[in-house]
Amino acid sequence: MNMLSPAELTESYIKIGKTKAEKPFGKLFTLAVMAGLIIGLGAAVCNTAVHSIADVSTGKLISGLLFPFGLGMVMLLGAELFTGNVMVGISVLSGKTTVLKMLRNWGVVYLGNLAGAMLLAFACARFGQLGMSHGELAVYTVKVAAAKSSLPFGNALVLGIFCNILVCAGVLCSLSAKDTAGRILGAYIPVAFFVICGFEHCVANMYYIPAGLYALQVPEYAALVTKAGLDVSALTWGNFFLRNLLPVTIGNIIGGLAMGVSMWAAYAEKSRVPKAETPSL
Repeated sequence: MNMLSPAELTESYIKIGKTKAEKPFGKLFTLAVMAGLIIGLGAAVCNTAVHSIADVSTGKLISGLLFPFGLGMVMLLGAELFTGNVMVGISVLSGKTTVLKMLRNWGVVYLGNLAGAMLLAFACARFGQLGMSHGELAVYTVKVAAAKSSLPFGNALVLGIFCNILVCAGVLCSLSAKDTAGRILGAYIPVAFFVICGFEHCVANMYYIPAGLYALQVPEYAALVTKAGLDVSALTWGNFFLRNLLPVTIGNIIGGLAMGVSMWAAYAEKSRVPKAETPSL
């Protein structure tokens, strides 16, 4: 067979999670910055591709066709993505690593993802990429960022749960394949689903919202936003961290753990204590 069975896949990820939890800081952080940059590039590509499309459904469909290649690249390059690494929890359940090591992995990868995505957002805003279509890309970028910053806490949390159920399904489907095409396709379809549905991904939002905030710091873009009449009152650094990133991250953790634990409960080989034999009389 050119793919792993669900049981083989689960056992494989338990071992992968152990390796991730024990990876040296420098290597882990570098690969996390890489993943943040790649996912940020996926978000930047989507904004660029749809910024002049008025029909929402068409825009979502195009974004759904483009964004998933980001996760495909992350998987093929071995980069470290926070939302996928949430499933390291099943390595803890299997006794292969500890809660402390898992939390260390999550923290380092989260900060690396944030650094990579925000670096890209700053560069796109300050060095002309958002100037496309006479600045209309910048206006659209601000519009997306403002909408995400305006989400109610509960909405952002629930949308984050559904998002990472699909992202982790994509990670697992990708890892189940034994060839490059299969790995890309496995990651592609679940991620396309979450993008088209408008679910919330914390690492993608590490680009989407800072890109809008940085765009507002460029006078030419800020003037175009004012001319367009956009309400940017919710677009603040405080709302980015507390109103969007916090609930979306919590939701992503819940969704990722739900997917990972479900696979572990259904397919992992549990250690069994043999029953004591009844002595013969």
